[in-house]
Amino acid sequence: MKKLIILTLACMVVWACGNSNEPKPSDLAKQKITQKKEGNKEGVGEIKSVELNDPLNQDMIANGRAIYDLKCAACHKLSDKRVVGPGFKGVTSKRTGPWIMNMITNTDAMLDEDPVARKLFEECLTRMPNQNVSNSDARDILEFLFDNDKA
Repeated sequence: MKKLIILTLACMVVWACGNSNEPKPSDLAKQKITQKKEGNKEGVGEIKSVELNDPLNQDMIANGRAIYDLKCAACHKLSDKRVVGPGFKGVTSKRTGPWIMNMITNTDAMLDEDPVARKLFEECLTRMPNQNVSNSDARDILEFLFDNDKA
């Protein structure tokens, strides 16, 4: 239960800010190029780039949804509604894939060192917990978030 609360809080911080522009499936290739150009937009952590799927991988989406249900849903909604943390709607248009994955997998360093994560923490007033999510599971969560944003 403690891990669930921690992951949920971590997920909320990641998606606290941003606009309502949602990526369309056809925009995924454009985001690949954008993410490479943005450079420092990957946050703090080992993930420097993410190869996005176009079309999205349904198995990864299903696994990402299961992880969301287990570790994120208590604090984050799939809409733009804030609970403990921000809603996830539109997060993939606000943040790069590497930034999202680093926030999920390297929460403490992101909250300590990344200016965007620190701002989210100040807005939410709740520190996202480290849920010990693997890079592979974080990638599945990212795929799920892209699917949520296209819906």
